[in-house]
Amino acid sequence: MSQPESEPPSRGAIAAADHDLSDAEFAELDALLADIPEPLEPLDVVMLDGFLCGVIVQPTLPEVDAWLPFVFDAGGHRWGEAEPSPEQRRARTLILRRHAALNRAIAEFGTFDPFILEVDDEGEVAERGDGEDVDSQPVRTAADEVSADPAAPLDPIGAALLPWVAGFEQAIRLLPGLAELDEPAVQTTLARLFRFLPDDEEGTAALVARELPLASLGDAIDDIVACVAELYELTLPLRYKVDAVRRSSPKVGRNEPCPCGSGRKFKQCHGAAAPP
Repeated sequence: MSQPESEPPSRGAIAAADHDLSDAEFAELDALLADIPEPLEPLDVVMLDGFLCGVIVQPTLPEVDAWLPFVFDAGGHRWGEAEPSPEQRRARTLILRRHAALNRAIAEFGTFDPFILEVDDEGEVAERGDGEDVDSQPVRTAADEVSADPAAPLDPIGAALLPWVAGFEQAIRLLPGLAELDEPAVQTTLARLFRFLPDDEEGTAALVARELPLASLGDAIDDIVACVAELYELTLPLRYKVDAVRRSSPKVGRNEPCPCGSGRKFKQCHGAAAPP
C-alpha cells in the first residue's frame, strides 16, 4: 500500500498501531476471514475495503459493534464462542487498523489507496489496482463469485471493481443514514459508485456508464476514490454536528432575582461561583 510522502504539519509521527496494513497483513487477514466456518458468510479483504469506506462516510459515527459483526457474517451472527479466540482478536485488530488508516487518509489527505485486485483474462489476480505487484502469497478475492455470476459485468474494469463496490453497498444497506439523506449531490455520487454493480430495472448503472465513460482501470479507481472523498466531505457537517442546547425556561440575568425565591440576586445566590 502506498503511504503519503509526508505528514501534515499538524500531526507528528504516527503510532505503530495506526500504520496501514502491509501486503502480508492483508493476506493474513484474508486467510483469517476465509477460515471462518460455515454457515457464516464473511467478507473477503476486497469487499471489506469497500465496506469500511461505506462505514466511514456515514453522516453519523457508528459504533464498531454496529458494523464489525457483519464483516464476519453477512447476517451479523456471532463468530465462535463468547470468549474471543486468538484468531478473532487478530482479525479485529487488523480490521480496525485498516479502518483507522482509511479514515485518517480520507480526512487528512482527501484520498486513499483502495485494495482492488486486477483480474486478467484467465481470472487470475494479476496486480493491485495501483499498479504494485501483489505478493506471491495467495489472496482470495470475490473474483470467483463475480466470474460465476451471469449478471456480473464482463469487462475487466467492472470485474475488478465489482467486489469492492459490492462491499461498499453492503455497508450502505446496513447503515442507511447516507442513502436516506435528501441531498441530490449524495445520490448522484452514489450512482457513480454503483454503476459497477449489476444494473437495476431502470438501467441506472448503464446510463451513468454512458454519460461518464472510463477509459482504464486506473481512471475507474481514481473515480471511486473521488466519490468516497466527496461523500466524506458532504457528510462532514452532519457527522460532527452538535445540537444547540435548548433551555426549558428563560435565561436568568445575574442581577435579576434568583428563581429560588430567596429574594437575593441570582449572582449572589444560585448563580454564585462554587467555592474552591
